[in-house]
Amino acid sequence: MKKQYILSLAFLISIHFSCSKAELDKINTDPTKSTAEDFDPNSLLSGAQLRFANKGYYQLLYPSTMMQLLASTYYYYNNGDKYINVANFTDYQGRVFEEGYAEASSIREMQRLANEKDPVQHTNLVAIGDLMFVLILQRITDMYGDVPYKDAGKGRLGLKYPIYDRQEDIYSAMLTDIELAIKQLNPDLPKPTADIFYKGDLIKWRKFGYSLMLRAAMRLSKVDPEKARLWTEKAAAGGTFTDISDNAFLPMDASSYNSQNGISLALRTLSDYREVRWSKTLIDQLKKTNDPRLGVIAEIPTEGFANNNNQNLAGNNSPVLQNGMPNGYDLNGGTTDIQHASGYPGGTGKENDFAPLGKYSRPRTSVYLKLGGPIFIMTYAETELLLSEAALRGWAVNGTAAAHYQNGLKGALLATAQIDTQATIPSGILMLI
Repeated sequence: MKKQYILSLAFLISIHFSCSKAELDKINTDPTKSTAEDFDPNSLLSGAQLRFANKGYYQLLYPSTMMQLLASTYYYYNNGDKYINVANFTDYQGRVFEEGYAEASSIREMQRLANEKDPVQHTNLVAIGDLMFVLILQRITDMYGDVPYKDAGKGRLGLKYPIYDRQEDIYSAMLTDIELAIKQLNPDLPKPTADIFYKGDLIKWRKFGYSLMLRAAMRLSKVDPEKARLWTEKAAAGGTFTDISDNAFLPMDASSYNSQNGISLALRTLSDYREVRWSKTLIDQLKKTNDPRLGVIAEIPTEGFANNNNQNLAGNNSPVLQNGMPNGYDLNGGTTDIQHASGYPGGTGKENDFAPLGKYSRPRTSVYLKLGGPIFIMTYAETELLLSEAALRGWAVNGTAAAHYQNGLKGALLATAQIDTQATIPSGILMLI
């Protein structure tokens, strides 16, 4: 009798807790929050796209100066301009890595939700997610070399310690993943509703996919030329970008801080605006080739220290006046002070109003420092220049190296108008190309 009583009591307790748990789940569900059932996975795509594109300082301090596109005397840029690690600014070295994997995880979460809700109706969203995943990881491996790829974005599956893949293997895996993603694009099924690159245009995404394939394939051109050839020819046959209307770029929103152009925002910081200039390497090259972009991208500040800092004063963009600043100098008064650099042109202004960098070219304020200015992801010019290199190697890419090079050059010149209308290259110059 006692045993029967204990079993009955245990049964009642189990019922009690089962009912209580069900009731508690109802009580603890916040009606103002989205659940997996009512959450639209499309929103995760736009969020990842925005975060991927808008890196600001994270892609400014190191790559821009290491490649000698920009030069700066400000110590903040020592990391890339002089290869000197400065204070806690070394934190920026890993930001593309850290944030990139967070963006990649967002893409995988988007795909998980999409497949749970309706895998057929979200076919295109998932396929575009795969292309975005490759795009994100490609920048990471380009910057850091060997990184996790096959195990990336699997934290939800409990994989906390991903294996680092060889860069060569990463590019090879990317090529396969890109091809599979392109094959999944289906115009008969719904398009993504929150795509801020192409607004769900699957034709453009297909071109983007093949252009991304071309980029990845050409990364292998020296370590595995035969594999690079096969995939480059496949990309060319599939159909890469055909003109600048295919350019992938993200229009930014000046009215919202989180959506402002991060590079423009950084360069508008007083110290950056005062001490960041186009590099001598870049300006000398543009002068050497009589590049028509020189007069639209660069300006010499108005004379004097105060005017040099005034962002409302336009500089002089006459091509003949432009002068690039050499990398590796500072304003500390020692042997590496810019005033001791060979060919130093002198400053502008006098005494307390002296601007030591006043005769060096800075990015044209009205073109490059617009908070609502676009951020480019991939361009027609890039794909054509890659195809030109492939054709020069004798690979079958439908066109000569000279023709693709010409297309790339013209595409780059035309694209300046997409940055700002005042940066439009005159049609008369374009006709000469």
